[in-house]
Amino acid sequence: MITSILSIITSYIIAIIATLGYPGVALLMAVQTIAIPIPSEVILPFAGSLVLTGQFNVWMIAIVGAVGSCIGGSIAYYIGQRGGRPLVEKYGKFILISEHDLELADSFFQKHGTKAAFFGMMLPVFRSFISFPAGISKVPLKKFLVYVFAGSFIWSLLLAFLGQKLGENWNTLRDRFKGLDYFVVVIIVLGIIYWIYRHLKNRS
Repeated sequence: MITSILSIITSYIIAIIATLGYPGVALLMAVQTIAIPIPSEVILPFAGSLVLTGQFNVWMIAIVGAVGSCIGGSIAYYIGQRGGRPLVEKYGKFILISEHDLELADSFFQKHGTKAAFFGMMLPVFRSFISFPAGISKVPLKKFLVYVFAGSFIWSLLLAFLGQKLGENWNTLRDRFKGLDYFVVVIIVLGIIYWIYRHLKNRS
């Protein structure tokens, strides 16, 4: 089932990039950063593989990938800033989020928000969700986007370069990055389990 879904997503990604070129890469990277985990391990290596045909340039892929991430990150940030906090304050109790948790999140993002943006943009899955909580905590937007751009540029350049080197075998990168995907998902799941355990323990 998952394999079939990934196959369909990959087909759409290939079609969009083949049709739109650089704007297609920027569009997909923007969508991926708005809490929609389209695999950048497909977007960027495929674009990189087309460098060999003369259709793309590795550095331009990195730039438009970073710009797209900033656009998507700005949208997610704005949603979090404008509507995220009232929703969390009103309905957070149903998912075990208290006012104290919001204060802790604010403190973390004010101290480490830019670092989280930089390193988060180089992690699959995580990069799709970092901008929304940053908006809720109102991290300074311009500074936040500078780090989003920097992290995304490095990530985009790396994957595009690997796609160029692999050529027609670019799609093997997806399998090679599965271990990193699983690692990030496991960390997130463990974090959620600890979150639930801590809240239930405090309530009791």
